[in-house]
Amino acid sequence: MTKWMSLAWQARVLALSFLFSAGSSWASESVQDTNTDLVRQAFANWQQGKGTVFDLLAPDAKWTVAGTSPVSGVYTSKAELARAVRPITARLATPIVPTVQSIIAENDVVVVLWRGTATALDHKPYNNTYMWHMTLKDGQIIQVTALLDTYVLDELMRRVTPAQ
Repeated sequence: MTKWMSLAWQARVLALSFLFSAGSSWASESVQDTNTDLVRQAFANWQQGKGTVFDLLAPDAKWTVAGTSPVSGVYTSKAELARAVRPITARLATPIVPTVQSIIAENDVVVVLWRGTATALDHKPYNNTYMWHMTLKDGQIIQVTALLDTYVLDELMRRVTPAQ
């Protein structure tokens, strides 16, 4: 094999390796964009009263509320999370309305910083700031770590008697 043929072969190998690595990068960006769009639309629907982000949860999604307050914990299914959320919504006169401040995504992870506002049954405002780190697979959220001011939520739980 001549020196020129060897260089030509190396150039082909380099070009092919670039194409293969760029192809997986494009696929990853496509999943990232799709996931971001799904989450963005779910928040928009929630803000308009047409559903919530919880609609994207897989049945066996793992949801972690970070922290050490009484409302912190790990929920291992959509049904378990729904049971945990029920006592919160039972203390609110209006649904929580989200306002997205920022969405950042990388591969299958979408992180949303958002502000939630509602009115409690005692007519006082409930305002909290949330950051949800969500992992998606096949268009469903499979894992979430939720960061929020858990003491604001705990204060609501202590202050307001739930509706029957």
